[in-house]
Amino acid sequence: MLRLIARRLLVGLLVLFVVSLLVFGASLLLPGDAAQAILGRTASPDRLAVLREQLHLDQPGYQRYLSWLGDLFTGSLGDSLANGQPVAELVGQRTANSAVLLLCSAVIATPLSIIAGTWSALRRGRAVDNVVSTGTLVLAALPEFVIGILLILFFSTTVLHWFPAVALVDENRSLFAQSAVLVLPTLTLVLAVSPYITRMMRATMLEVLDSEFVQQARLKGLPERVVLVRHALPNAIGPVAQVIALQLAWLAGGVVIVEYLFRFPGIGQGLVDAVTNRDLPTLQALVMLIAFVYVLCNLLADVVSILSNPRLRTAR
Repeated sequence: MLRLIARRLLVGLLVLFVVSLLVFGASLLLPGDAAQAILGRTASPDRLAVLREQLHLDQPGYQRYLSWLGDLFTGSLGDSLANGQPVAELVGQRTANSAVLLLCSAVIATPLSIIAGTWSALRRGRAVDNVVSTGTLVLAALPEFVIGILLILFFSTTVLHWFPAVALVDENRSLFAQSAVLVLPTLTLVLAVSPYITRMMRATMLEVLDSEFVQQARLKGLPERVVLVRHALPNAIGPVAQVIALQLAWLAGGVVIVEYLFRFPGIGQGLVDAVTNRDLPTLQALVMLIAFVYVLCNLLADVVSILSNPRLRTAR
């Protein structure tokens, strides 16, 4: 088991290395550069040359990559080219905001999906099952930005006026003290990830309920609640836990679109701002952060899969 986990960890590190190459290479291919973005199109060639030298933009690409990679390992992310603020401080603020949004989404979506999938499986073929199956299928077919727009139309503009369509966050106050700005972004992410977990939970629970050991437990005269809690749920939750971890990994990337839609001051909006301003240090740091979270969640999914599979636990 440890060997399998170590192998997954090595693959994750290799993925991060490849991502670093792609991120740095893609940033070099962006039209213009940071000096042009800072000084504007009317800047003289002499001023551009001086600023490019100060920003080390005149160095060869491989030399800049090695320097950036070394700084990344030491935690020295440099300063933002857009406002001169330390990148670590800028990324830290946005990461904290995104973490709150993702935490709220995961805490709501995970138990809700497990309950809905289990209830649908227990009521297979009935009205509840049909509603859950159809509803999750429709939601799974909708991109997250479409879900967000529909929520804005219903809760902010056309029908109701309960929640703000734009997340105007006061940085001097806690996000939890401004809970209204969290409602629509959180609800959008919940509706985007819940269908997959719910459908997986339903399919796994149906398979477990039809298994021989569950039938034997029923033949022993055990109450249906005991059969469900002690036998069905523990065996169904393993494969679903892997899907949950994968959906959390998806949230690391999907949050970019949702935050941009609601102008939420997290890593997604920061990524868009960094691209617009050609702020390469901030852009590279944010992409690497998203990649790290994605790899970490996938590693967690692999560990859950190994722990829930006896054959993998005993593999050498």
